Amino acid sequence: MTDEEDAVVAKPRPFWVAGRPRTSDDILDVHHPYDGTDVASVAMPTAEHVEQAVAAAVAVIREFRSTPAHVRATALDHVSRTLTERSEEIAETITAENGKPLKWAEVEVARAASTFRFAAEEARRFVGELQRLDTDGNGEGRLGIVRRRPRGPVLAVAPFNFPLNLVAHKVAPALAVGAPVIIKPASATPLSALMLGEILAETDLPLGAFSVLPVRGSAMSALVTDPRLPVISFTGSTGVGWGIMDAAPRKHVVMELGSNSAAIICPDWTDLDHAARRIATFGNYQGGQSCIAVQRVIVHRDVAEKFVPKLVSAVRALRTGDPHDPEVDVGPLIDLDNAERVADWIAEATAAGAKVLTGGERSGTTVQPTVLADVPTDAKVWREEVFGPVLVVSVVDSVDEAFEQANGTDFGLQAGVFTRDVQTAFRAAAELEVGGVVIGDVPSFRADQMPYGGVKGSGTGREGVRSAMVDYTQEQTMVLSGLDL
Repeated sequence: MTDEEDAVVAKPRPFWVAGRPRTSDDILDVHHPYDGTDVASVAMPTAEHVEQAVAAAVAVIREFRSTPAHVRATALDHVSRTLTERSEEIAETITAENGKPLKWAEVEVARAASTFRFAAEEARRFVGELQRLDTDGNGEGRLGIVRRRPRGPVLAVAPFNFPLNLVAHKVAPALAVGAPVIIKPASATPLSALMLGEILAETDLPLGAFSVLPVRGSAMSALVTDPRLPVISFTGSTGVGWGIMDAAPRKHVVMELGSNSAAIICPDWTDLDHAARRIATFGNYQGGQSCIAVQRVIVHRDVAEKFVPKLVSAVRALRTGDPHDPEVDVGPLIDLDNAERVADWIAEATAAGAKVLTGGERSGTTVQPTVLADVPTDAKVWREEVFGPVLVVSVVDSVDEAFEQANGTDFGLQAGVFTRDVQTAFRAAAELEVGGVVIGDVPSFRADQMPYGGVKGSGTGREGVRSAMVDYTQEQTMVLSGLDL
């Protein structure tokens, strides 16, 4: 067994510096959110390791951006295939560190594999464009070539709620365009990113093309402010995101932040059972810990009497418990502090007159899926991102009122509109202050190959493979002269 193979199976688990496994005496223990048991220990990078990673990323810029597209695509294809081959092992790891039910961890692995496959395909066709310049007299005999060149190394800061796929959303596009990437996984969930580092190390990418650094505190701040890392891609809480923007004002910062997604049930929608099941599932499937989870359910009065009991029934049918049980639908929150916070927000709403239609109880880190009605619009569960398994139901008298309520938040990531009326669908797209509108389904539908992001307080950029590739690059124009066109 080689030294690298020894490091991969060692305890504590290594981090990755410029494609090589490294260890240290500083240890981070990872605990299971469901029962607090020890999952693994992870070595933490020292300041010297962080400097080595950044220096290696800078040193490899020219080589990596000039790497043939087929080399980058082959590496991305390898990651996609390996994620699929090791899907059971990786899904178990996601469940152990994150607490999401195994059925959803399996979906996350499949999505990450697709993300790398999409990136491999885009790496082969991300070619820029030609532009005729002889449309004006002084441009005769000239041809413009517009190409996209990497801005430089990318600092990829990932959240805990999708510890593999949201890392993939940052890493795959960076590698596709030839930009070195330094991955900073969430401290609560570093294991999936470290496993990804192990898979990336099996490729022929140049040393320095990637590092995985589970840093915290001052080391994280040093990466954010380091001028050698001109691009930051961040997904996480709104406060932390804007703090990064303030700390790095001259950098290209791409952020996906908080949300408070609404699902609107219009009076023409007839399949209320389907809508209830979709909203119940995707308001709670990550324990509500998803920026695209449904939080507010806005129902037209014409269908409210039939719909609300169906929603409550669908939520009650969700099974909570050990997330490793394949029958469990809703697992724990990431830690006790967050579970207590969600319970406090529910209590605050009920004290102000809200009614609990189902759920509302907490046991350890698990909060029972909850449906609230008659919630004051100044309650936290209505106006802020709860990031927990809570649905707030509101009944309105018109589609206009529904749109007004949906816009009554500081976040604008996505909205779902259950309607079969084309005019209403286009009105929703025009009037809702969100980055994406899903017609006939919940906001939690997400296509990894499409542009994805928000407006208002939900971020400054777009995820999705090609969108991120554009964010990580800038246009370079070359003009050829003296041509016989």
